[in-house]
Amino acid sequence: MMEGEGRSEAGKALGLLICGTLVYYHCAYRNSTILSLFSDVLIVLLCSLAILGLLFRQMNISVPVDPLEWQISQDAANSIFAWLANTVGAAESVLRVAATGHDKRLFFGVVVCLYMLSAIGRLVSGATVAYAGLCLFCLYMLAENSQSIRTCVPQLQRHRNGTSVEDDNM
Repeated sequence: MMEGEGRSEAGKALGLLICGTLVYYHCAYRNSTILSLFSDVLIVLLCSLAILGLLFRQMNISVPVDPLEWQISQDAANSIFAWLANTVGAAESVLRVAATGHDKRLFFGVVVCLYMLSAIGRLVSGATVAYAGLCLFCLYMLAENSQSIRTCVPQLQRHRNGTSVEDDNM
């Protein structure tokens, strides 16, 4: 992995953590619904675009990007839905195999996980559980990037000192 890719992944993790924190604040502390959150986000975006449009018109600046032309590629949409279908399919197959009772270890593992999730759901709100999962996921992404950075740094230092990987292997 290159150094730029590690920064990109760390940036994604940080952005995801910030977005998750805002969603958690909106849903848990303000006791608002997801529908209210989406409405607030759309209102803020609409007002921001309107203010920027008015500002650009007053300053005789042409709008650099038309927001109506923003769209994702067909490949990106296909990969998102393929990932979603694979995730749901994998969960469904695990539950189907566990429900047959042929794999007792899997059955008890699923039962224990579902029981723990049920108990956690009774103790704390769903938003808190989702936010904790998001934080753990972001920490995992950052830890994974720090490991890849640690493996790349010695190679970069060898190249900077004038030796190559082939020289070290001889």
